[in-house]
Amino acid sequence: MIRVLIVDDQSLIRSGLRSALEAADGIEVVGEAADGFQAVSATREYRPDVVIMDLYLPHGGGVEATVQLVRMEESPRVLALTRFSTDDIVLQALNAGAGGFLEKDHIAGELAAAVRTLAAGGLVLSPEIMKKLVSQAPTRGSGFLGEKIRTLTDSERNVLALIGAGHPNQSIAETLHLSLASVKTHVSRMLARLGLENRTQAAILAHEADLVGA
Repeated sequence: MIRVLIVDDQSLIRSGLRSALEAADGIEVVGEAADGFQAVSATREYRPDVVIMDLYLPHGGGVEATVQLVRMEESPRVLALTRFSTDDIVLQALNAGAGGFLEKDHIAGELAAAVRTLAAGGLVLSPEIMKKLVSQAPTRGSGFLGEKIRTLTDSERNVLALIGAGHPNQSIAETLHLSLASVKTHVSRMLARLGLENRTQAAILAHEADLVGA
């Protein structure tokens, strides 16, 4: 069962999201929060697997709350929500470690699938959003990227490429003929070797280094 926390300052939207998720198999809404401060405290209390995070929140804001959540020892995956994909705040949230983004006006039919993808370790990012993230990444020359990539084992490099393509852990395990536990170990070691904090940053670097589709 995937445990979900819903964070939005509008009770009507929270109710709608709850109804959509409770109609889906294998997903349990364990709590709600109305602002950034509540999001952090509720995450500590309920220990959700996925937090659905509105980005325009009072008392702390969605981006700041995301930063705090992804730094927790047992951090949840964060699915960012807002009205428009063109908002700079979307990129801020993804750079902060959110694992995906959905537009509120186009969420019907996509929410449960996005929650499942995030819970499995995948990313929910359109090619357009990934292109923007890569274009905004700090300038890093091919020599620097090559040096970073050479610190990885072959298995870690393959895992990085598949993360960049948005694959969840189970898909990576099946593609590389590894156990799920081995994939999780490779992901942790790969992030540590590259000095990265989360899978979103790893996906950006994979695209920068032209590993996706290589």
